[in-house]
Amino acid sequence: MLDWMAWTWPTATFFLIIAGLLATFTFLAIRFPEVPRKGVLRIETTRGDRLYITLLGSAFINLAWLGLGLGPQPYALLVCLVYGAAVFRWV
Repeated sequence: MLDWMAWTWPTATFFLIIAGLLATFTFLAIRFPEVPRKGVLRIETTRGDRLYITLLGSAFINLAWLGLGLGPQPYALLVCLVYGAAVFRWV
């Protein structure tokens, strides 16, 4: 099923999760519109902005984790989850 692009299941799962997040956030934006808010960065952000900041920051966390050899990669996922929770709470 995935051989048309030589994808692995983890790669396909990653992109399916991203697509699911985008669909969920689109639904939330339509169903429950929100007013942008200011957080600790003093910039107005919406849910979508915070999702983008979380995804971008998580990419850098994972790259740094790999580059610095800080340990098994699943621990980087835990760091990313904490980072994501912080972004959605305070940014």
